[in-house]
Order: sequence, then structure tokens, then C-alpha cells
Amino acid sequence: MKLAILSRNSKLYSTRRLVEAARKAGHSVRVLDPLRCYMRIGEDGFAMHYKGRAIDGYGAVIPRIGASITRYGCAVLRQFELMGTHTPNPSDAIARARDKLRSHQILAARGIGLPLTVFGDNPDDTQDLLSLLGPAPHVIKLNEGAQGAGVILTEKPSASRGVVEALRGLYANFLVQEFVAEAEGADLRCFVVGDEVVAAIRRDAAPGEFRSNLHRGGTATAETPSADERAIAIRAAEALGLAVAGVDLIRARRGPLVLEVNASPGLEGIEDATGIDIAGRIVDHVAARATTPRPKRAPRKAGRTV
Repeated sequence: MKLAILSRNSKLYSTRRLVEAARKAGHSVRVLDPLRCYMRIGEDGFAMHYKGRAIDGYGAVIPRIGASITRYGCAVLRQFELMGTHTPNPSDAIARARDKLRSHQILAARGIGLPLTVFGDNPDDTQDLLSLLGPAPHVIKLNEGAQGAGVILTEKPSASRGVVEALRGLYANFLVQEFVAEAEGADLRCFVVGDEVVAAIRRDAAPGEFRSNLHRGGTATAETPSADERAIAIRAAEALGLAVAGVDLIRARRGPLVLEVNASPGLEGIEDATGIDIAGRIVDHVAARATTPRPKRAPRKAGRTV
């Protein structure tokens, strides 16, 4: 298989592990910076160049697209799809997962449990918005935040109003959610590949912190999720169209609740904690579905193939 990995930095742990796993399995692999991929779109077909050479013949592409380049990164990934290349996480699925409001709407419509959530577009009646949710504490999240950034816990109604009004003044898009106290600052990261949870960790928040993200000082330990938690994680990834996903759950009295579905989940923390070769599982899953693309080539300015 000829495999491309879309990543801005080939030295990142997750990117390096995918490259190692692909080469170990005997595949040809190349890391491509999405911002260096230039697209040609015409009725005679689709083509791309990378550093002056034509991108061609890839059977699969694994996207590792950062939140800051979601729009262009998804456009590049879509170009690969139009050229006949398989991807475990299509461009539309990544866009759905990155939009917290949209992803919550999709999950709720499928009957998947999640914290009660309210949203308003630049709300001019903060009290009415918060009345849809119930009493504080509240969790306020930027709609496109990542790794715990832009997530705020407000313990009093006045604090909730103040944060909402401040974000409104910045024209920021945000959600407000109920705070699930019984989770005790912990969540469960289930790593989904295909129709299976291949690994899971419990993440506990650092002292004085309510966010359990490892980037925020949280700790990770291997965990065995229940059958119900596994089923919900797989359903959540499938609902958004993702074959590779990190599904974050919290354990509430009413059952597992989905916090987020991550389309580019990191490998370092979960591989270290579990000892499972997740990169190898991803590569095997992708290789089994790789295509032999035969796209229409652009007739002009043909370049060398990378």
C-alpha cells in the first residue's frame, strides 16, 4: 500500500508512530503537510502538487489535521477522496466532529447520552439562555476549542452570566452545559478503530483542575470500559462517520455521557498507559480498505510523482 499521512509536523509522536507502524507492515508511507498541497479542480478531473511534484497513486490517506487548519486541511483531504483515495475519516466527518454544536445535535438525534447543552448565537438574553439549562455550576465551552482550551467552569449564576456576556462581546461561538459532579473530574477516553474499542484510559484531572485533559496536567491509567461504554463509543464515532476516533465519556448516574468525539486523537498518552500498539491497529484497518486509485490526470503542467 502507498500511504499518505496528512500532518504539519512529521516529528509529532502520533505521526511518527503511524509512519513506524506503516513501514513495519511493509507499506510505502509519506508525510505530507496539508498547507503545501496545491489543488487543481476542473471538469476533466482532480490533481494535486506537493513541493512541485504531482501527488498520485495513494491507496489511503490518514488525516492528522490540527484544529487551526481544519478548513484547508479538509479541502485537501476531500481532494484525495475525489481522486479515489480511501480515508478512515472523511473530510465531512472531520468537519462534523470539529463543530461541537453540530456534533452534539447529531449525537442527540441518535439517542446517544450527553450532558444537557444550550446554545444561542450571540445571545442578547443571557438569563433566558441559562434558564434552559438549570442552576449552576455550568461548563462553558468554545465551539471549536481543543485539548481543554476554552473550557470554563462557573460555580455561580452570576459567574455564568459574566462569562457568557464576555464571550458574546467577543462574538465567540460557545456552548453551555450542565456540570456532572459525580464524574469527579475524571473521564474515559475510548479509542475506536473501525467497529471496535481497541484501548481505553481513565483520565483524572490534576489537583485544583476540573479538566482531565493530559495537556492540562491530567493523569492516565489503563481502564476496561463496560459493554455499555464500548457500545456508546462505537455508536458515537459511527454517527459522525469516523472510523478512527477518540470518544470521551463521563460516568454519570444516568449512564455514560459523551463529552466529545475527537477526529484526530493523540496516541502518546493512551499507548503509554495501555502498552497497546494502536498505530499498528490503525494502519492494519486502513490497509485492509485501501484502494488502487486511477484518477483523471490534469492534461497540463504534469509534474513528477512523489
